[in-house]
Amino acid sequence: MKIIIAPDSFKESLSALDVATEIEAGFRTVFPDANYVKLPIADGGEGTVAALVAATGGEIHSGLVRGPLGNNVEAFYGISGDKQTAFIEMAAASGLALVPAAQRNPMKTSSFGTGELLLHALEQGVRDFIVGIGGSATNDGGVGMLQALGVSFLDDQGREIGLGGQSLKTLNRIDTAGLDQRLQQSRIQIACDVDNPLTGDKGASVIFGPQKGATPEMVATLDRYLKNFASLVRRDLQRDVESVPGVGAAGGMGAAFLAFTNARLRPGIHIVMEAIKLDQHLADAALVITGEGKIDGQTIYGKAPIGVARQAQKAGIPVIAFAGSLGEGVELVRVHGIRACFSIVNRPCSLETALIDAKQNLRMTATSVAEVMALGKEIAV
Repeated sequence: MKIIIAPDSFKESLSALDVATEIEAGFRTVFPDANYVKLPIADGGEGTVAALVAATGGEIHSGLVRGPLGNNVEAFYGISGDKQTAFIEMAAASGLALVPAAQRNPMKTSSFGTGELLLHALEQGVRDFIVGIGGSATNDGGVGMLQALGVSFLDDQGREIGLGGQSLKTLNRIDTAGLDQRLQQSRIQIACDVDNPLTGDKGASVIFGPQKGATPEMVATLDRYLKNFASLVRRDLQRDVESVPGVGAAGGMGAAFLAFTNARLRPGIHIVMEAIKLDQHLADAALVITGEGKIDGQTIYGKAPIGVARQAQKAGIPVIAFAGSLGEGVELVRVHGIRACFSIVNRPCSLETALIDAKQNLRMTATSVAEVMALGKEIAV
């Protein structure tokens, strides 16, 4: 019996590989002779680099870059085993987790460090990029990243503007003469799992600004600044990206990539499934197991477990899922191929306790589910 284990991470407690390992351990106590294939996955946020490095036999590279608040941070990226593709998580250099809660302010945070990661990879000779833009701390339209890559953003006096969303207030002209030419020779795929435009009621500032520390006043101001940015992109680059679905991702990082490079925006889970060759691994599988930290009605909108389930459903393979918690609308996932969902929390407890106990709870739950499967074979009706 071949069992594919392809979960996302359980945020703040277990990496995708940890999840897959504990599920295998639980199932192996009941089905010791099964053929287990672990394929950790991600959808463009945290864990994407680890999943792709593991799938391609690659390696992790690290280096100091400028963090969201301007201080140096140790960031990382991956390079595939064949040395042809770089895997980058924006969160590693410009992520919300790098900013203490009390200092979260998208007027000040910058995406500069993400540009530095791209430069690191370019220096390795890589010209094929997969960039995950989930988990950002920024709302600067990707201007910080572009400044690191050589683009000049000038005020009405011809001076370079500063860093952070607030600096877009003085933006008057864009000069791309210094943009690193190696980017034009590169293939860039952006893992983007939202369809928000850059500005307006569904735009980057309104929808994502508050979770990054923006007050209502900041939201309105940042939206106005991004409108100015978009108008200058139209004027100086002859590119109109303001209303393109997905460009509002990561505080406008999607717009930056689309306007200044030849990048494509694609659902992150599709990029990862292609990279790990999930369709090939599904051959002859009897069961697929997936999961993530929370499964609810929102899971069907491009989340990693649904991507896996839909692929397995096409192949006629049943899917079950484990989660830290199950939320409202969880029943909707059944239509998309997940036959059963299991929460690993086995008693009332605090979130802190649930996170601490996640590993043992997951293994126990996986063992119990495997026992029920074995029992079902004994009492087949």
